[in-house]
Amino acid sequence: MEEKQQRHFVLVHGACLGAWSWYKLQPLLKAAGHYVTVLDLSASCIDPRSLDELCTFPDYTLPLFKVMESIPPDEKVVLIGHSLGGLNLAFAMEKYPEKISLAVFLGATMPDTIHRPSYVLEKYLARTPAENFSDTQFAPFGRPEDHLQSILFGPQYISSRIYQLSPAEDVALAISLVRPASLFMQDLSNRSPFSNKRFGFVKRAYIITGKDKAISPEFQHWEIKNTGVTIVKEIEDADHMAMISKPHTLCQYLLDIAK
Repeated sequence: MEEKQQRHFVLVHGACLGAWSWYKLQPLLKAAGHYVTVLDLSASCIDPRSLDELCTFPDYTLPLFKVMESIPPDEKVVLIGHSLGGLNLAFAMEKYPEKISLAVFLGATMPDTIHRPSYVLEKYLARTPAENFSDTQFAPFGRPEDHLQSILFGPQYISSRIYQLSPAEDVALAISLVRPASLFMQDLSNRSPFSNKRFGFVKRAYIITGKDKAISPEFQHWEIKNTGVTIVKEIEDADHMAMISKPHTLCQYLLDIAK
């Protein structure tokens, strides 16, 4: 009988969310015999930092960097990034490509190696009507010279565009735990493209969230075509929060992809 290989999954949440958003998926992966790490990015959920303390996307990504630094030299992890977490994955892929066996983008923003890191967000914002953001709040923060803007999902946006197929209890949980985040557009627009030798070296997979009203399936297909991906799967009946609305299907997809 073939011995099952234990893998280490590192789950990276999206904007305004936190490690809590993986609470359904984490035990499923553990029950399948794998090791799982979840984390709060800077100024997210119970992370003690304030958004005002952050100026750059790497500042925001620091907790993921610390996890990657703790990985032994002889171990590789499977990174999973949701929504804006795809960009956190990209920074980790650029910094620690030798420690990553696979990067999975789940309904996520996925940059390329041609354009500056802000390009994928610029395209997303250009294709998304302003009214889609509903009661989401945008506000300046930090020093004026840094041109920083925060984003805070409102209850209507959460219930109608992110969790529209998720249980009501999870919608209530999300509304109670949401914290402001930032896209750090100014910082990302001033950075060089991710490299083919490092970011491009890591094998990539993309899981499309088929009923997504936050990052449309059409835009996800555009990202896949723009960047190039080794493996593509789709959860046809998942909203933006596939780990909440379809955790068992997502778990099986991740186990299949990781093989």
